[in-house]
Amino acid sequence: MAGFRRVLITGASSGIGAALARLLARPGVVLHLGGRDGGRLAAIAEACRAAGAEVAPAAIDVRDAPAMAGWIAGTGRLDLVLANAGISAGTGAAGWESAAQVRAIFATNLTGMLNTVLPALALMAAQAPDAKGVRGRIGVVASLAAFAPPLGAPSYCAAKAAADAWTVGTAPAAWRQGVRLTSLCPGFVATPMTAVNAFPMPGMMSAERAAAIMLRGIARGRRRVLFPRSTRLLTAASRLVPLGVAAALMARLGVKVAAEGAFGEEGG
Repeated sequence: MAGFRRVLITGASSGIGAALARLLARPGVVLHLGGRDGGRLAAIAEACRAAGAEVAPAAIDVRDAPAMAGWIAGTGRLDLVLANAGISAGTGAAGWESAAQVRAIFATNLTGMLNTVLPALALMAAQAPDAKGVRGRIGVVASLAAFAPPLGAPSYCAAKAAADAWTVGTAPAAWRQGVRLTSLCPGFVATPMTAVNAFPMPGMMSAERAAAIMLRGIARGRRRVLFPRSTRLLTAASRLVPLGVAAALMARLGVKVAAEGAFGEEGG
């Protein structure tokens, strides 16, 4: 993508994060790639180097606020930050999330996002603007699940809803500082997170296609990008269904598996 020369991505070792890294990799681009799995991250870094990019991988956990702040501050100028790291688990047959699962999902998907975006905002606000007055761009990977009835994966839906609301609400103030904030809300994407789902997933798309749509929306200065259109409309319609009816329907279709300590990942 033209203009994105210095980029930082969290959760870059798999799924959407890896697809974003590969799509952005080209000569003249510097990629700062973060993830918890050092082996997978090294493989993605090598693929991006083969495409001509300069890559600086970092085995880092977005839940560690001081480490994240130090990593971001040490990158120098950044044109684009993608807060992508996320985990998910459902309720399974038990219909109940453990306390550990709830805390883990919020710690990564919400607090981890803030640990990425807040220092990135501070860094970018101090940067010189480009010819269009833009000092930097930040994309937050939320989800269409933020707008769906939170019956099968309540913590995931709630964390993504909070991430989307905070991003959209902060965007006007960030805009005045020359920083463009975008909430990215995909539907079902073929990643390790969705691989365990045993229920219908309409509108499923590849991580590569999702990454391309996200980057186009960011480049256009959109404050929220919801896609695909078919799933977006289905999600909107589902909000109008009484919760009792929605719960009965989900029970028939199946719910997301939840194994204790096991999480699907958007990247990490």
